[in-house]
Amino acid sequence: MAYGPWQSNTEPRPLLERQRELRALDSALSDLRDAADGMQRARPSGLLAFTGPGGLGKSTLLTEARARAAELGFTVLSARAGEKDQELAFRLVRQLFQPVLATVEEAERRAFLGSWYDIVAAALGLEATDTAHTPDPTGVRDGLDWVMTRLAAMKAPLVLLLDDLQWADLESLGWLASFAPRTADLPLLIVVAYRPDELPSEAAAFRTVVERHGNRPYPLARLSAAGVARIVRHELGEEAEDEFCDECWSVTGGSPFETVELAIRLGERNLKGAPHELPAMRDLAAAVKGPGLIESLHRLGTATVRFAQAAAVLGPPVSRELAAALAVIGSEEAVEATEKLRTARILADTPESGDGLEFVHPLIATAIYRSIPAGLRVGLHDRAAEAVRAAGFGPVFAARHLLEVPCEGRSEVVACLRDAAREHLRAGAPEAARRALARALQEPPRPEDRAALLHELAGATFLIEPTATVSHLQEALAEPEVDPQLRASIVYRLTQALAHTDRLAEAATVSADEARLATHPRIRLRMQADHFVWSAFRADEPDSFARSRRLTRLAERLAGRGLEERYILGSRAWDAMVRGEPRQTVLQCAEQALRGGLSWTDENRGFEVPVSVALTFMYGDQPRRAEELFTDGIAECTGKGWRGSHLALGQTLYGYIRYRRGCLSDAEQLVREGLRIADRVEGAVPAQWFAIGILIQTLLARGRTAAARRLADSYGYGEIVPNAVIYPDPRTVYAELLLAEGRHSEAEHLLSAVGDWLDARGWRNPSWCPWQLHLASALAPTDPDKAAGHALDAVKRARDFGAASTIGQSLHTLAEVTGGPAAVSLYAEAVEHLEQSPASYELARAQIGHGAALSRHGRLQEAADRLYQGLEGAVHCGAEALTARARQELAAAGMRPLPLRYTQADTLTAQERRTAELSVQGHPVAVIAKELRLTEQGVRQLLSCVYRKVGTDATGLAKALETFPRTRP
Repeated sequence: MAYGPWQSNTEPRPLLERQRELRALDSALSDLRDAADGMQRARPSGLLAFTGPGGLGKSTLLTEARARAAELGFTVLSARAGEKDQELAFRLVRQLFQPVLATVEEAERRAFLGSWYDIVAAALGLEATDTAHTPDPTGVRDGLDWVMTRLAAMKAPLVLLLDDLQWADLESLGWLASFAPRTADLPLLIVVAYRPDELPSEAAAFRTVVERHGNRPYPLARLSAAGVARIVRHELGEEAEDEFCDECWSVTGGSPFETVELAIRLGERNLKGAPHELPAMRDLAAAVKGPGLIESLHRLGTATVRFAQAAAVLGPPVSRELAAALAVIGSEEAVEATEKLRTARILADTPESGDGLEFVHPLIATAIYRSIPAGLRVGLHDRAAEAVRAAGFGPVFAARHLLEVPCEGRSEVVACLRDAAREHLRAGAPEAARRALARALQEPPRPEDRAALLHELAGATFLIEPTATVSHLQEALAEPEVDPQLRASIVYRLTQALAHTDRLAEAATVSADEARLATHPRIRLRMQADHFVWSAFRADEPDSFARSRRLTRLAERLAGRGLEERYILGSRAWDAMVRGEPRQTVLQCAEQALRGGLSWTDENRGFEVPVSVALTFMYGDQPRRAEELFTDGIAECTGKGWRGSHLALGQTLYGYIRYRRGCLSDAEQLVREGLRIADRVEGAVPAQWFAIGILIQTLLARGRTAAARRLADSYGYGEIVPNAVIYPDPRTVYAELLLAEGRHSEAEHLLSAVGDWLDARGWRNPSWCPWQLHLASALAPTDPDKAAGHALDAVKRARDFGAASTIGQSLHTLAEVTGGPAAVSLYAEAVEHLEQSPASYELARAQIGHGAALSRHGRLQEAADRLYQGLEGAVHCGAEALTARARQELAAAGMRPLPLRYTQADTLTAQERRTAELSVQGHPVAVIAKELRLTEQGVRQLLSCVYRKVGTDATGLAKALETFPRTRP
């Protein structure tokens, strides 16, 4: 079955001198058939490209691809870009998907798109249910990936034909570049054609994907003289003379398009190919393109010329009614003009588009468009904007024409462009929105609308050019008499943009100044909340103590009424945590902040405070509560299409919670996914810093020092100190890596600097940053007394905070640097605290350390018990190096390790087991996701983990669960 708005307008003709390209096409189709039949797991590639200047037959090759794919019974989707399509975000994507979606009822469409509906609706030209939130570009691309993947599975084998991609909108090209590498693993083939010299510089990612292999793309060559002669003789007969045919080759330059068009015209004139007919042939050749084509067009009459010009301005598919209205001719004249243009082989019917029309070749459309006098072309675009909107095509199509019209200060133009920008943002196309709003600003808008327009423009540029966002917002604030609520939104967006450009000090200053200027109590409170947030995340805050005192006094007067109060209480919880105030105080403030809810996707609030509040539970030894909050937050982000830096950070920090619990395998998987997301999102540098640090810590805990070093070096981690506060602290993490490599002196120098910085801020909680513990380890070989002093102080700070995990970890370090008989009791106390905590990895470390100390003091039976406990815990955590140490300690004491009942690789978390049980009971993914409060993607990831650990597939899962070891914490 074939879907799509495009196929060749000319009658099928034999393809000459394209044997290489046809062999490549047949080979790709054969590979696709084998893959769909299960005969081949993966193909070399699922992408085939044909390139060359206009007129070399790329479209004809795609027409042949359509015919051969259809003959094999494949489903075919096609799309063709137009010369003016760059301003229409996801235009090419819509051409691909809409014919398929149009064949089903609305309910079936919603069922097919599922939870992705609102995320991809605008990009696909559908009406979204939730228009309050706009998805980010990454979320839209992920959604389109999912839709195309599902479509490929349902309609396999599937072939996509994409023509004239040099004119495609950048959003479609961006999606295609990200999706194309996946096609080798799908029953899908993408065949593209484009003019390589006309691809825009912004399409570099697409060019890289297409041109990464030596045998791709296939550049088309011009026809030889013999090939041109065959085409001419096909039309005129074999008696056409060589001299005549050679001259045809000379005037066409071997262009297949020009040759075919010339041969058809020669046949229509009943020429025989004799030498005396050469002058007539040259006249006909001149009429195929360029000035000759325009001269021929003008001979068809004024009304026909106006109709053709209107069609060139509107672009394909051309509505005859719209073109007639634009050309200011009647319906009868339009019918007559259409017939004349068909006869002249300028226009043809658009297949599968009703009464739509298109140009026989894009070269013809280009020639006619460029021949329109500049003043007339502007007027046509201006009238076209009104006509397309009146016809119900919406503001985006109207805005495409308005971008070609000079600025005249018309308020209706500004309104249309703003409406178009909102649609672009809902489609995940901020660059297209930026262009529309920038043009609206030039119109210009009414003075009273200027601040709002600048605010909207800043929102469009935030993800793609945050520096420009700062300029736009500063300009907006300079406008007179800005509405207070709008001003508050402008200020928040400005501080956010400053923070994202590593200007946190300015962000804090702006919010503090606005708090002093605000007259409305709630707005003042909101500005104060923002000031506390940006100040807390400044690495160079000048007076952290004063800010903390102000925050404490203010929070004591608040009860959590309203979002502003909850944000301040959330900031207070985080501040109390890093300062090491009692755990009960921290958790009480956190719970107060959560009463009434804290959204991760409030576009005017940010998610720094909700994330910080959730993490206070992790630091306060309540990781399950933290995981619940992160699960909800991640689901909120993914549900609204925020799959960029928000999702990257959420996934990463969820992994951090798993790391702190000792679930190292889960942690590594989650953090690697977070880093993968961050790597593909432009401007997600902070999210990368979080992910790299946590992943290094996880790798070190697993004993993979070399891998941690490779990761650090590949990102330059340890070489740059960010201006923002990152956790875990990058310098402390890098010092931990240095310690693992035995570079104690370098680690000591780095950790001393961290300690000076944190003490100057009053941030004393070793649960947040255990710099003293690592410094004690670094000093132990050379200055044991100083090492013990740092460890003792860390123990005191840990007791002040009151988290059992931190107290136990600090006591463990104190035991290590103290040594001797005193260490045995310190180890025992450390184990006692850690047994009351969720930190299973730290417990295993302490147990093994305790067992080793007992063994050295001749208490072998007690040592054996501790070492066996530690060994099993290390295995369950996935800590290979710690496991090896436990075995060595047992061997050194003359004891043989007992066989373990099960290992980390074959144990399930409670969440994994429950997911598996629900799956066995036949519940679909959506139902499981709802019950467990996860995303559907999260459920699939859990099931994948289960299958990997159980060593079976879905059919054998029920039986495996009956005998599989019970869950671990």
